[in-house]
Amino acid sequence: MNANPQALRILVVDDELPARRRLRELVADLSDRLVLEVVGEAANGQQALELAGMQAPDVVLLDIRMPEIDGLEVARHLQKLPRSPAIVFTTAYDAYALKAFEVHAVDYLLKPIRAARLEEALTRARAAKPPADEALRMLRPDARTNLCAQERGRIHLIPIAEIVYLKAELKYVTARTGARDFLLEESLTRLEQEFADRFVRIHRNCLVAREAIRGFERVQDEGEGHWVVVLNGIDEMLAVSRRQQHVVREIAR
Repeated sequence: MNANPQALRILVVDDELPARRRLRELVADLSDRLVLEVVGEAANGQQALELAGMQAPDVVLLDIRMPEIDGLEVARHLQKLPRSPAIVFTTAYDAYALKAFEVHAVDYLLKPIRAARLEEALTRARAAKPPADEALRMLRPDARTNLCAQERGRIHLIPIAEIVYLKAELKYVTARTGARDFLLEESLTRLEQEFADRFVRIHRNCLVAREAIRGFERVQDEGEGHWVVVLNGIDEMLAVSRRQQHVVREIAR
């Protein structure tokens, strides 16, 4: 149990060890005036998501420039937690880039971080809401490298390159990889827009990865018959709707 249940629970995320140490020292110095507790530190986005799921921090001090999964993408995945934390980005971005953060009301600390500025950010964080997904998408318009599924209170990352298809079912989207299915709280239309170069729509409720398409087959039924997509590595075949039959001609040629 926490020594003080009123403590602001902080997760520190930075790929550089000296930066994490500096933040820990600053938090310790501020503990005389604020009730704070560092519940963990992570060196990359994957570790950050795992720790956030286990520790349920109130606020994440999150570096933006990290390898593999940058801080802006991590922040979008953190929103999927049952109790998503407030985010304070730490960054060495120039003044022009920081203007975008101010416009979208996303809190940040400019490196090298000063104690007074950190105190101000953590004081606000007690009442702050997680950043809006729309603001994060505007700050990072590039497509994500992963999607995420919430499972038992934790976040499971699904690399985009491993997804065979995305299918809308009721209020969820099923992401199918070669190994298993994942349920996502995503909009199929938004996913189509974000990953237009990777996925093609074959039905109003289904997007298929272009690289996963082995070919097409014509299936006869009681009517005129219809096309189905034959997939690499998966026995399942997916129906192509009449409206999307142009996909067969475009990809098969």
